[in-house]
Amino acid sequence: MPVHRPVIISMAMLPIVLAGCAFPFFQQPSSIVSVPQPGITSEGGQLQIPLGSGVYFCELGRSVLVQRNAQNTRMIELEWQGKQRTLIRYDSSSGLPRYEDRQHGLLWIDLPWKSVLMDARTGRPLANECKLS
Repeated sequence: MPVHRPVIISMAMLPIVLAGCAFPFFQQPSSIVSVPQPGITSEGGQLQIPLGSGVYFCELGRSVLVQRNAQNTRMIELEWQGKQRTLIRYDSSSGLPRYEDRQHGLLWIDLPWKSVLMDARTGRPLANECKLS
């Protein structure tokens, strides 16, 4: 059975054609710039995210009361299981807000979309998926 030369050439070109499909057909214009989120700033590599005070409702019916200090944004008052604790913000490698009470082993990771209270000694979550009511 004779093999036609155009079929062989077509088969040889197939990988090249498919590879070309993997690249975008156009590039975004360089005039498009990312716009920072309103109110979110960076200071010394640490994100400054304005978040509210109040009751954060978490998974498993748990809740955490967070009171923010307007004069000192590096400190929050946190009420957990009937006990009031003062947590201090420490720098994090990611720049995300991380408040800790090193004496009592509490860690509050504060994000706009959710927060989590952890046992700083074991790394175990105490209250997860916490959202401001």
